[in-house]
Amino acid sequence: MAAAAATATLSDDDAEERVAATNAQMMLLTRKMIEIRNTLQEISTGGGSRSLTRVQLPSIVVVGSQSSGKSSVLEAIVGHEFLPKGNNMVTRRPIELTLINSPDAAAEYGEFPALKLGKITDFAQIQKTLTDLNLAIPDSEAVSDDPIRLNIYSPHVPDLTLIDLPGYIQIAAADQPESLKSKITSLCDKYIASPNIIVAISAADVDLANSTALRAAKRVDPRGERTIGVITKLDLVDPGRAIDLLQNRSYPLQMGYVGVVSKVPSSLATRASSGLLSRFSGSGDSGDIGSVIAKNEEVYFGRHPVFTRALTDADDRTGQQQVTLGVINLRNKLMRILERTMAKNLQPACDAIHQELEETAYQFKVEYNDRPITAESYLAQSLDSFKLSFKEFAGKFGREQVRAMLKSELDQRVLDLLAQRYWNRLDEDPDLALATLDDATIKSILRPVSELPSAPSDDVYWHRQLDACVSNLTKSGVGRTSTTLVSNALSGEMEHLVNSGAFKTHPYVKTIVQDATMEILNSRFYSTADQVENCIKPYKYEVEVEDQEWSKSREHAFALLKEEVRQCEAAYYKLQRSVGGGKKLSQVEKFVEKSRKGLVKMEDANEIYGFSQALIDKGREGLFLTKRADILRLRMQALKSKQCKSKDSKYYCPEIFLDVVADKLTQTAVLFLNVELLSDFYYHLPRELDARLGHGLGPQKMENFAKENAKVRRHLELQERKQKLELAAEKIESVIAMQKTRRLQPA
Repeated sequence: MAAAAATATLSDDDAEERVAATNAQMMLLTRKMIEIRNTLQEISTGGGSRSLTRVQLPSIVVVGSQSSGKSSVLEAIVGHEFLPKGNNMVTRRPIELTLINSPDAAAEYGEFPALKLGKITDFAQIQKTLTDLNLAIPDSEAVSDDPIRLNIYSPHVPDLTLIDLPGYIQIAAADQPESLKSKITSLCDKYIASPNIIVAISAADVDLANSTALRAAKRVDPRGERTIGVITKLDLVDPGRAIDLLQNRSYPLQMGYVGVVSKVPSSLATRASSGLLSRFSGSGDSGDIGSVIAKNEEVYFGRHPVFTRALTDADDRTGQQQVTLGVINLRNKLMRILERTMAKNLQPACDAIHQELEETAYQFKVEYNDRPITAESYLAQSLDSFKLSFKEFAGKFGREQVRAMLKSELDQRVLDLLAQRYWNRLDEDPDLALATLDDATIKSILRPVSELPSAPSDDVYWHRQLDACVSNLTKSGVGRTSTTLVSNALSGEMEHLVNSGAFKTHPYVKTIVQDATMEILNSRFYSTADQVENCIKPYKYEVEVEDQEWSKSREHAFALLKEEVRQCEAAYYKLQRSVGGGKKLSQVEKFVEKSRKGLVKMEDANEIYGFSQALIDKGREGLFLTKRADILRLRMQALKSKQCKSKDSKYYCPEIFLDVVADKLTQTAVLFLNVELLSDFYYHLPRELDARLGHGLGPQKMENFAKENAKVRRHLELQERKQKLELAAEKIESVIAMQKTRRLQPA
């Protein structure tokens, strides 16, 4: 007897071990199949050229009317309140929920793969995020078929994929579009199509004949082969009535019905509303509200013998249990059904994956010759290309280019000073009525430059004019001007390089290059400007001129004046065309000339002569250009005369002397600009870009950078598609092999 008892005990232990091993295998298979499904989903939604319409692995789709208890069932399975709550319809988008059993996880958490928010351990935050994502759909649209993907990792959840859909409605509310009902129906029909498993949720206190979820399931699954009926709120009806509902013979389902209460006990509801439920559930053994709900269901079902009897009765035909009760049993049932349904679809899915892989591999070979690419390699290649362009620019933009640029700037300042001190005439001032001045006064304030060649060598007036020009030029802030000029030129060239080179399609990297450029230039700006000012300081007091310098500046000054004459003539010709011809302009000029001499009144311009104010202004401009060109030609003759041949004639030839000063300022400034700013910039920018782009970008930013280029994005996406298909094929072959091994094992 004792031996028989011992044998029976061993047999029971072996049976338990086999069951545990079977369950472990089932969980492993389910997890791997979910991984395969998620990989295929990534391929379909990864922005590739086409979706994987031929490859289908089933998901569990949860449908039900509003207030049917759908959200409570899902939260009981997960063990946390995380779904949006509200009186009005809150679920406006499908929620694709993947549960991952993580026994070694330090804490339960959720992740939104598309949002890149990281691990969220606060389920209230998950709930808020879901609510915000749903409410982002405008009221006029009401629902969207763009799914929200949420992964939940926990030691208390099974490996499952669940899709929560918007609840069916009977009529649209006043603030909802009239088409809402049909939109929800169309969206649900899309998801409950084969091969997905349908979880049709109906409330026990509503006639099942009116269950929208069951009617929709019957429409797409008339034989009830892939539908599970879930009856919620069993505690709201008589237990006998509950058993009749679960044994529904008017619409039998091959997967049967499951009855649940799936609500937090009323004793905890108050604590939940106060935010205490999470702390309460954390103090229990399981650490989730699912265990609390399960215990509540166990107490309720155990209180009524009719449920106990139903659990022990078996179907006469199948010999299986007729009634399934509780959230725990629902979870286990869903796991088994998902594993079994996925298993049936594995071989067709495997064949379809291999077909997709062959097509993708062929396409990758034809388009890219099997050439691999990574975001890192593309970034490195782009950076090298930019550096090469930068090196070419640095070889072309050196001391000579800076000298020419700065000399051109100082030439313009010299011309402005000459115009101010020598060329401008007071009789051109429209506000000065010369007729009111006596001859002595006019002679004292009007010293035309035409008098300069015949002026005495010791004429104080002309000495002061030149000295003032030199002082203004040397004290005009050449250090800051030259540094600003070079900095702006470098900044502009960098902008041109990024807009025309490898980075032209990458706005983020453009910003990085421009920021690095400005930081380097700004860091050297003030010290460079100070160095230049210190070095040109002697020229503020004395400027010595060599014969060679004078001769060179004589030619350059003549060329400057010649260009000024050309510009005056071009401007005058344009002015003639704008007023209708030279004759008209000449008439206006004569009137302006007479008004300056007091021969006519300016007030009579329009009334008597028919000249508008705009025309008068053009007449003044024409006079100015004509007289300025005459003065410039006069000065050009002076520069070519013997009087301006010697450096001793600087007061007679201010154009030449000021050009000598400008040239000396330029040569001195360029020496320090080249060392302090230019060379420093050429050295530091490539290294700064290496730091910011080579090591400063994370993997995600590198990928985003690469995909800004349409051709590279296409290359990367096709390569990624091929790699994921290879991974999916490897995984699905592994699962098929595991299934075969499992079938060969003794029962």
